[in-house]
Amino acid sequence: MSIELPALPYALEALEPHVSRQTLSVHHGKHHAAYVERTRALIQRTPYESASLEDIVRAHGDKPGPLFNAAAQAWNHAFLWQSMRPNGGGDATGPIAKRIEKDFGSHNAFRQQFIKAATEQFGSGWAWLVLDGDTLRITSTSNAATPLVGSQRPLLTLDVWEHAYYLDYQHRRLDYVTAFLAHLVNWDFANANLTGERPVAESPRKRA
Repeated sequence: MSIELPALPYALEALEPHVSRQTLSVHHGKHHAAYVERTRALIQRTPYESASLEDIVRAHGDKPGPLFNAAAQAWNHAFLWQSMRPNGGGDATGPIAKRIEKDFGSHNAFRQQFIKAATEQFGSGWAWLVLDGDTLRITSTSNAATPLVGSQRPLLTLDVWEHAYYLDYQHRRLDYVTAFLAHLVNWDFANANLTGERPVAESPRKRA
């Protein structure tokens, strides 16, 4: 079976004080791990047993159900960990910086649109920076939904389910989103996804 919990790309304490060791330990080791284990259980003895996580999500995007929900959440979380980095955040760098200026008008305008999408997403879900055709856009999705199953290319994401921030920020989702943009965004990851230089989420496949 090819689906396993990927190791975090940094130490549990590496994102402090913006995301605590406790939050990252629970979020990755409990929530993400549970989605992975659920996916593994659902694909046992099925044609998807040897499929990649991305292929499973794409195959079930038009008929969401238990397998899509588990696999999409597993994929979204793997993508999330790489969307953050220690000492990240701030204005974009690299090729995506010019695209942000072109498509949003300024980095500040991008930041305000991202904050709006992330804070106004009702209930559980995700905020995304995507490439839609030849244009950068910000979108949000509910629950396990992901732009991976459509025509948009995901570049960055932020988890706005309460389990992603409640231990650190309680009800203050705005503070969490602001901290992500100011201190955690991994622009190298966004640039790699923009230019197609790397797989979007699935490597490495090993247990933390």
